[in-house]
Amino acid sequence: MTTDPAPTPIDLDTWTRREHFEHYRDRVPCRYELTVQVDVTDFVAELRRTGRRTYASQIWALSTAVNAHREFRMTLLPDRSPAAWDVVHPAFTVFNPDRETFCAVFVPYDPDFGAFHDAAVAAMTTHRSATAMFPQQPRPANLFDVSTLPWASFSGFSLQVHEGWDHLLPIITIGGHHDEGGRTLLPLSVQVNHAAADGFHTTRLLNEIERLLAEPTWLA
Repeated sequence: MTTDPAPTPIDLDTWTRREHFEHYRDRVPCRYELTVQVDVTDFVAELRRTGRRTYASQIWALSTAVNAHREFRMTLLPDRSPAAWDVVHPAFTVFNPDRETFCAVFVPYDPDFGAFHDAAVAAMTTHRSATAMFPQQPRPANLFDVSTLPWASFSGFSLQVHEGWDHLLPIITIGGHHDEGGRTLLPLSVQVNHAAADGFHTTRLLNEIERLLAEPTWLA
């Protein structure tokens, strides 16, 4: 994996969210979570038709939506001023059924779905039997986290990150899909640092993920 450029500082003098950022960074540091049920009926049907792998395809859709918005590519510089990466890459859990543990691996984000899918599937295959939690070293700083709980369909998910106030990238958790009213629904939870994004931005992110999964022509 090639090294990405350093994050670009955000110009505080022109940034419309400066006051909000400083408020939630310094005065009221907090995170929030939203869990939604995403309609993946057509997505699941297209997966069956094309033979694409579910998890790799889900991660590409999440990564595409995340990379479309600066709010979800943010980081702090050493002086705790805001900056944004040009691109962020998904770090995702891979379950080891023999050990009943998981490892966290990453692949570079690629807007070309086919290329990303094949790279993600290869990483899952390679590290499925890993015994280390982080088998790939070194790990770049511009990673956002994705995990999956395919054994559970949930309506709420809460992740408590101790002293995680300076972590600005989103954390996304995928549940197991279930059928309801003739449709297939997927639980999706996103944890967001309020210094980086407000409810408007997170709702827009979730809506874009839902649109990608509702119109899965990119799976072909």
